[in-house]
Amino acid sequence: MKTRITELLGIEYPIIQGGMAWVAEYHLAAAVAEAGGLGLIGAASAPPEIVREQIREAKKLTEKPVGVNIMLLNPNAEEVAKIVVEEGVKVVTTGAGNPAKFMEMWKNAGVKVIPVVASVAMAKMMERAGADAVVAEGTESGGHIGSATTMTLVPQVADAVNIPVVAAGGIADGRGFAAAMMLGAEAVQMGTVFVTAEESIVHNNYKQKVIAAKDIDSEVTGRSTGHPVRCIRNKMTREYLKLEQEGATFEELEHLTLGTLRNAVMDGDVVNGTVMAGQIAGLIKEEKSCKEILQGIMAQAQELLKGC
Repeated sequence: MKTRITELLGIEYPIIQGGMAWVAEYHLAAAVAEAGGLGLIGAASAPPEIVREQIREAKKLTEKPVGVNIMLLNPNAEEVAKIVVEEGVKVVTTGAGNPAKFMEMWKNAGVKVIPVVASVAMAKMMERAGADAVVAEGTESGGHIGSATTMTLVPQVADAVNIPVVAAGGIADGRGFAAAMMLGAEAVQMGTVFVTAEESIVHNNYKQKVIAAKDIDSEVTGRSTGHPVRCIRNKMTREYLKLEQEGATFEELEHLTLGTLRNAVMDGDVVNGTVMAGQIAGLIKEEKSCKEILQGIMAQAQELLKGC
């Protein structure tokens, strides 16, 4: 399927793997790239040299495009932005901030820049700053979220900007892909479905927690602090929400979750850890390879989109 995104990024399928902290490392990114999508390495708060190592390891596994997701609030963001150029990465997605100050450097190096946005205003701002595309991410997503749903956000962003729009949030199969195309997107970004991929290094406890999730198992913590995070309900979320209701400070709530995403992803602590996942987790029933995931989505989507 050809869209402006496949042409822009040099990929076979208009599917991007989300740049999830601790999850989106080089094994997964390379596997998605080899399967025909765009794999991403999630820089998150990793030390810059670790990001450099991840990029180099990914290149050993695939010659296809692999990008880097940079969280702009990370104190190391500027150094990671330079490493991207030094290592010849050609695609960057950004979150939690405005990438404008890095835009000239990236453009001069031929890097395609795709910020993640949660509003029309931010999408317009990113287009003016020189972004090549935007990811319109709905509140159905796992991890840090905005307030607008994918269904409402994507068409409004698509109408507001001239650059391609990537839909994210609540997409895990060909039906979600087809719906996103109908809303005006030219690609989708998915995270939760890749958490359970065979090539994902995520602890099996975490994978099984996602696979076992029902439609009502999604919880959002941190609404009172202005930093809402969607994850799967467990002991930690219950304690967090209780403290939130009791008026705990931002610092007290942050202390409760410090290191808990790593504990869940790497050590398999799905009781006290943060099990980030989108509302679509209930659709995911088994582990599949990245190739099976992408080919299954595209086959279903193309069947649905016939004659549209």
